[in-house]
Amino acid sequence: MKIIRTLLPLTMLLLASAAPAQVAASAPATIPADPALWVVKDKDTTVYLFGTVHALKPHLGWFDSAVRKAFDSSGQLMLEIPLPDPATAQKVVLPLATDTTGVPLTQKLPAGDRAAYAAAMTRLGIPPAALEKFEPWFVAVTLSQLALQKAGFSAADGAEATLTAAATAQHKPIAGLETLQQQLGYFHGLSQADQVAFLVSSVKDIDKFDGMINAMLDRWKAGDAEGLSALMNEDLTSQPNLYRVLLVERNARWATWIAQRMKTPGTVFIAVGAGHLAGKDSVQAQLAKYRLKAVRIPY
Repeated sequence: MKIIRTLLPLTMLLLASAAPAQVAASAPATIPADPALWVVKDKDTTVYLFGTVHALKPHLGWFDSAVRKAFDSSGQLMLEIPLPDPATAQKVVLPLATDTTGVPLTQKLPAGDRAAYAAAMTRLGIPPAALEKFEPWFVAVTLSQLALQKAGFSAADGAEATLTAAATAQHKPIAGLETLQQQLGYFHGLSQADQVAFLVSSVKDIDKFDGMINAMLDRWKAGDAEGLSALMNEDLTSQPNLYRVLLVERNARWATWIAQRMKTPGTVFIAVGAGHLAGKDSVQAQLAKYRLKAVRIPY
């Protein structure tokens, strides 16, 4: 479950029903937060790298200080994917999320994990039979989203929603490093064995979810990028295919995009999941291959 919470906004974007958040400046910011921010610069191009949490609790004061200054100075907002409207998202999701084999989901799970799966579904208020016709990856995403909501987190309060609202208010162009089809394709393209392992891992995390997600939030608020990455990615070694597909390969592609963008003058604010911006396979580490250095901005 750490993987989906950390690396992809689709959990929040596809399943959350709330409207985008208001720009943070218009709402009371009662809890201070100073998440990590980096910059890559040459003589005529500036690219900011901001690590997000896709769903947050309300009234966090992160969109101010250096983050707001960097955003306001930028001519474009780049997200992992632009926030899709629900109708568009549904058209993309359903064909990829729906199982076509005719084998019920529960029958794909190891016999020893079926009781835990049913208990997790019941705990989250989902009838056990409700998701039998969906692929395991989608059920894992659904469980994660519902657990986030029960823990008090909302996509409407997430960084992407706030940044999108601010960019729209400033008539700032918004684009994506990926498409929704691509993001869903990462999961849909996984083998059934990997999808089932992902779902089983999500089920096993349910009971300790609140503690883990709040610990991650505390590190994000403190700007502890490495500590956050360690929490987010600590179980990835047990799922190497997910780690490669969801983290390493995507970071490499994004670094290539940034390297190409550095050839064009201007300022860009890039906001991606915080798990992409720390660790040995981070976007910053990939940028080093292009002799580009991302510098942490102190504030």
